[in-house]
Amino acid sequence: MTSGTTPGLARFNASDESTAQAELHEVCASSAWGSKLVAQRPFATAESLFQASDAAMAELTEEDLAEAMAGHPPIGRPKPGDPTSSREQRGMAGASEELKAEMLERNLAYQDRFGHVFLICATGASAEQMLGALKTRIGNTPEQEREIVRTELGKINRIRLAGLVERGLEAQSLAEQGDNA
Repeated sequence: MTSGTTPGLARFNASDESTAQAELHEVCASSAWGSKLVAQRPFATAESLFQASDAAMAELTEEDLAEAMAGHPPIGRPKPGDPTSSREQRGMAGASEELKAEMLERNLAYQDRFGHVFLICATGASAEQMLGALKTRIGNTPEQEREIVRTELGKINRIRLAGLVERGLEAQSLAEQGDNA
């Protein structure tokens, strides 16, 4: 992951509040989390942004966590037209129909038990690993699961923030190409 100051981080730091909020909402649907990060700008490095994200995640209330989870589709059913959720859930793409059906069934049981989607940092995980985690975690208490979800959201946010900083580089490069055309 990017750890130093990048043109993408500089762009994020310099963007107006509503633009920064919108970008952060794409990372995490919790408005409290996004507001905490916007209020701390500018960030000297990507690592300082990641640390601020972790600190903000640790402070989220149950309602804030629920808002954040509402932005995530169930494993095995990425949001149509959302390349981020499709990319993050790539491990499900090659799964057998039997495994996908079991994942759906267990996702629904998990939602009935906890009142929210099963959330896992799916980047780099196979379908079998995600299903195994789901089978294990459904036995947790709601309190245990809430803290696991907080940890998983933190991992997802770091990955997505790294992408935001990198996209900033790509966006600036494209803008500069447009200016030179």
